[in-house]
Amino acid sequence: MTDTSNARPAEGEAQASRQSRLLRLMRYLPLIAPVLLWVVPCWVLLYTGQHWPVPVTVAGTALFVLGLAAMPLAMMRGHGRRQQDRAAIIGDTLLGGSWVLFTWSVLLGVLLRLALTVAGVGESEDRARIVTWAVLGVSAALLVWGYVEARRVPRVRRLDVPLARLGAGLDGLRVVLITDTHYGPLDRARWSARVCETVNTLEADLVCHTGDIADGTAERRRAQATPLATVRATEARVYVTGNHEYYSEAQGWVDLMDELGWEPLRNRHLLLERGGDTLVVAGVDDVTAESSGLVGHRAHLAGALDGADPGLPVLLLAHQPKFVDRAAAAGIDLQLSGHTHGGQIWPFHHLVRLDQPALAGLSRHGVRTLLYTSRGTGFWGPPFRVFAPSEITLLVLRSPQRP
Repeated sequence: MTDTSNARPAEGEAQASRQSRLLRLMRYLPLIAPVLLWVVPCWVLLYTGQHWPVPVTVAGTALFVLGLAAMPLAMMRGHGRRQQDRAAIIGDTLLGGSWVLFTWSVLLGVLLRLALTVAGVGESEDRARIVTWAVLGVSAALLVWGYVEARRVPRVRRLDVPLARLGAGLDGLRVVLITDTHYGPLDRARWSARVCETVNTLEADLVCHTGDIADGTAERRRAQATPLATVRATEARVYVTGNHEYYSEAQGWVDLMDELGWEPLRNRHLLLERGGDTLVVAGVDDVTAESSGLVGHRAHLAGALDGADPGLPVLLLAHQPKFVDRAAAAGIDLQLSGHTHGGQIWPFHHLVRLDQPALAGLSRHGVRTLLYTSRGTGFWGPPFRVFAPSEITLLVLRSPQRP
């Protein structure tokens, strides 16, 4: 568990500076990224001393040019106004494939070539061709493995979470967290049903979904979300919005989750009582809600806690980990979040960390507040997970007063 309780003000300033640089970079990313993702591998694999036969060089170059042209076009048709699922699948797959190929072209293109040179293996052309086949082999293996990882039912991650203010009557409370299911262009209705079956084996007292249910409107993705109605909990099933709901008519998702028997915690709370002790379970809209323009949608922690006894422990649902600054200032005991996907495809996690204070797992913030960040249950966009496995999380809350 990471402890940030002694973080200096300078660290906050450094994080703000990193976020500012990230925002400036993001302005140009849509133009720069596709070119880099396709041009760099093309150069490394075809034009750094391999001396391939002309037909091989021409055909390879044509494939990279086709990828560079097709990926942005498919992404725009799939995720723009047209919302064409087939185009989205093609664009997302090309994006994931090019990211993996780019990453390993850079890594193996430098490190392996250097190692071969130091070891005196072959001539320059031989070393260049070895690098090419190594990059292609590693990328292909990671993409196959990453696809399987993304499409499987997540493994269950279990951990005990001690809360200093939790009463003895609530010791052992079982909280199951699912998040970032991202039902989307690839139909995952059967996957959704199997996820819900797995959740039901955990005998949860409380089941939480911390947003990003889907990419698309509730009407369009209803069939994939419907299995959520089968989830069982002895006390409650609660839900908060994620940023992706605000790309796809968020109120429709709030209404559908309510219809499926989940309690939307939109800047409000409920009380969970057991053994004479009480836990406040609160939730807030995603931090992007206010800029969405939807009336009444915003992240309002004071509203979520309005009327709650300040002496009671609080479990807060907030989609993005960066909301923990506000949670810590309010003395929240435990915040549950998702959003990061653990980076989803390595080494993208380095960019995620520029925007979020935590990537995955349990961390401490301030004097009291714990944050648990899930790597997510599904995947966004590219149907791959590389070195960032999905999860269904079982959190067992522990009281210091337990026998």
